[in-house]
Amino acid sequence: MGKARATLADTGTVILDGTPGSGRTAAARVLLREYHQAGGVFHELLPDEEDELPLHDPALVENGDQLLLDLSAADDTQWSTARAGLSALRRTVHEQDAHLVVVMPHDATLDPGLQHYRVEIGPPDGRHVLRRHLRLHGLPYEHYMRHDITVEEFLDEPRPIREIADFADLVRRAREAARPDEGFAQWCLAARRARNDRRREVARLVAGLREAPQRALLIAVSLLHGAHADVIHCAARLLLDTVDPSPEEVPLLRHKDLAQRLDEVSARTGPGGHVRFTELALDSAVRAHFWDHMPDLRPHLGTWAADVVSSTEPHLTRAVRDDLVTRIAGQYLRTGRAEGLASLAERWSSGAVSRTRLEAAAVLALACGLNDPAHGREFRERIYQWCAYRRLTEPFAQVLVQVCADVLAASHPDQALLRLYYLARRERGTTRALQALKVLVVGSRRLRRRLLDRLARSALSPPDLEIFLGVCDPEPLTDPSGSPRALVEEPGVQRSLTTCWQAVLADLPRPTWQPQAERWLHWAAEDAGGLRDVLLDLLVGAAGRCGDGRGEAFAALYASAREAERTAPDAPTRSAEATELLLHKISVAQGIGPATPPPAPARGKRP
Repeated sequence: MGKARATLADTGTVILDGTPGSGRTAAARVLLREYHQAGGVFHELLPDEEDELPLHDPALVENGDQLLLDLSAADDTQWSTARAGLSALRRTVHEQDAHLVVVMPHDATLDPGLQHYRVEIGPPDGRHVLRRHLRLHGLPYEHYMRHDITVEEFLDEPRPIREIADFADLVRRAREAARPDEGFAQWCLAARRARNDRRREVARLVAGLREAPQRALLIAVSLLHGAHADVIHCAARLLLDTVDPSPEEVPLLRHKDLAQRLDEVSARTGPGGHVRFTELALDSAVRAHFWDHMPDLRPHLGTWAADVVSSTEPHLTRAVRDDLVTRIAGQYLRTGRAEGLASLAERWSSGAVSRTRLEAAAVLALACGLNDPAHGREFRERIYQWCAYRRLTEPFAQVLVQVCADVLAASHPDQALLRLYYLARRERGTTRALQALKVLVVGSRRLRRRLLDRLARSALSPPDLEIFLGVCDPEPLTDPSGSPRALVEEPGVQRSLTTCWQAVLADLPRPTWQPQAERWLHWAAEDAGGLRDVLLDLLVGAAGRCGDGRGEAFAALYASAREAERTAPDAPTRSAEATELLLHKISVAQGIGPATPPPAPARGKRP
């Protein structure tokens, strides 16, 4: 890790190799987070996915970006394609003062010119890893520093880092569920037993529970493990009503009490009223058993979960609801049913009851899919199809806005940008997608450039132009942000701005674009970065491309400039100068004025 850190610091690039389970991917993310800069963003490169730029494209990298190219699971074809673009990508990273970490397939062939950047990551000592996890879980130092035979046997054989982390978490859970007289040795023994295959044990337990209320309670405990007893009781009743809504005829006082019923399903209530199974990790085994062996139950669980999430039970906290959604999503993903989870999230978003809670549940379900290593790509593609082509209900559209802005943008901002763009084009009665799009491009010149290019290549419909007016603020366009030149000085950005402003001036009424035009004129009057002429030339150039309507466009621009003089925040004299310069440029564009601009009056004197 030290060598990787030094290589990245010296060259801006490091290529990590290592055996699966050695922590190489986690190391890559840690290295990049250490180089977070205000002017760049973190993003994972996905060269083989929809609308992703090839690795050799310079537009892929902006000043200060942190880029991750995880090819640890790439096949020979994918690795060969990526290798072809690595040298060009590395050069661009160097030119942009960015940082790139590549995780290569283990022992794959690397070009000789890139060998200098290769660093092999080895797993740290397993005991050290376990102790660090136990410390973070809050276990006292004097416990985990003792010699323990169970720990020694577990660590005797090499294990992936994730297995050690899972074992530490089982120890934590064993401690939480243990009796007061049990200590570290008992917690570790319980953790080791929990790692065993419990399918037969659970099958015997379920076979002994013949009544529907018993099985409903068992399922409720497994999916709401750790929740308050009142929540468990309510959820079990809801599950019975969902699966078998026949009325119960047994008088209330003849019912078994909850303590007896929990004992029948190997669960108990702790001192705080929270219900857990008596055996560690039995909850996950029960969930898997019912999911695998009672497939007809699966559709009912989604309906039931919505009822539970919408419940007004006082003990149903946000954490409990999130755990329920995560556990149900886990079963869909474990069994490769990504489509079912996506459909469930969409269905949850269409309900009218407790909409806020169900929308939050839908967001979490989609986040589980996006963050799943095996199904993330499928969910990214599905969300793209929803955003670009599907007719969405308003609640589900807002779910997708939140998923793109809060989940997808954290690791794949380019994909989030494209999806939010489609949502913003189609939203009516709300501007949440547009606002999320504006926030996304704030911290990245590259994303702003890419959005302007996308808009210029679009049909430039009124929704496209509304997006343009929302993201063409002149301040970030004229801020170099540590780069050799500002965005507005780049020829490609100038072409995009001119194309979009032309459509704005030609197709939209002046009151629609007047505020943004005033913003440009005020900024030009301030002459920030010495780019006043560039801003005014872009506006005049756009008006000059309006064909038969160019005269009207020039007149509207000049009228806007006179209006901007009255609304100038600080310096009306400078604003008047900018108006005179704009009028001169309009005259030149029309062929009726001298090429030399009028001299600016001395500061402080009446023009």
